[in-house]
Amino acid sequence: MNITNINVTDFPSTSDVLKEHVYLITGAAGAIGSAVAVALGISGATVILVDRNSHGLDATYDRITENGGAEPIKLELDLASAGMPQYEEMAELVKDEFGRLDGIIHCAVEPGTLTPLAQYPMDMLNKALLVNFSAPYMLTRCCLSLLREAEDACVVFSSTDVARQGKAYWGAYSISGFALEGLAQIWSDELETNTSIRINTLDTGPVRSLLRARIFPGEDPGSVPEAETVVPAYIYLLTSKVKGAALRVRRNR
Repeated sequence: MNITNINVTDFPSTSDVLKEHVYLITGAAGAIGSAVAVALGISGATVILVDRNSHGLDATYDRITENGGAEPIKLELDLASAGMPQYEEMAELVKDEFGRLDGIIHCAVEPGTLTPLAQYPMDMLNKALLVNFSAPYMLTRCCLSLLREAEDACVVFSSTDVARQGKAYWGAYSISGFALEGLAQIWSDELETNTSIRINTLDTGPVRSLLRARIFPGEDPGSVPEAETVVPAYIYLLTSKVKGAALRVRRNR
């Protein structure tokens, strides 16, 4: 995949094309996941909200319904401990309810800690690999048959700059991100023919969130763009015919 810049100001943050589509979003209680879910819900899509944070799920649910969006489905799940049985059960639930899935937007993330690799905590490394790589792989794998039932299905793996260029101290976040980028490339190549499933990755750049505040506690939150600013990039990937792309959000200064 060649990295391509995308100017988010060139695209809308909602789209009527998404009406009556079904999308599953992980990390739906987080900043980006919630912003994308609300935009899809307002556009008329049914969103399946997945996160371990029940209060955050409720908040996202309320934002969608209060803005006239389609009623979402909430699924509380900890990606750090879930395995194939849980993802198979989730896929079966979606199959029974909708019979298809128009897309998956992977927004859940475990940033780990800024630590030299030689001292990196193994429990944190394992957790980051589970949340950032194994969970997206297992969930997408279990939903492939549902994605095949859609006319134009899209899977978006949220990425980061350190997943495409290694950087000191980013440890597990960077390592798991490299693995995810590789996964997307392989799957995109395997699904190139005889399927409508499109696989893409998106580096959103810095976004204001509680997770970012945890990593950069001294940073002024007001200096970082809000999550809503990257929503048009996700809408673009879901509604265009782009596939096999590694995109990077560019903002006008």
